[in-house]
Amino acid sequence: MLDSPHDMKALTTVVIAKTLFDMGTPVYNAVTYRLYEKYHCYIPDCFENPEYLREALKELYGTSHKVIIYSIEQKLKEFTLDKKTESFLQIIVK
Repeated sequence: MLDSPHDMKALTTVVIAKTLFDMGTPVYNAVTYRLYEKYHCYIPDCFENPEYLREALKELYGTSHKVIIYSIEQKLKEFTLDKKTESFLQIIVK
């Protein structure tokens, strides 16, 4: 079972990265570049700052960002018993 906050951060990082790679390497590269360029952060930092991911996706993909958010949400929703993960999902889905 994933009990520690570090485990949930790692899981969330993997889910975000895999979702972006599933959309294509250019999508992964664009999002990671935008995160660093605008917020000076990387994908693991999005667990504590989910609004960074949400805004980067919105800026890059407009309303299509919802497809990426939905995919991340579906992969993480079984872990919403963890308060931090639930909060992460609530913020990116806004």
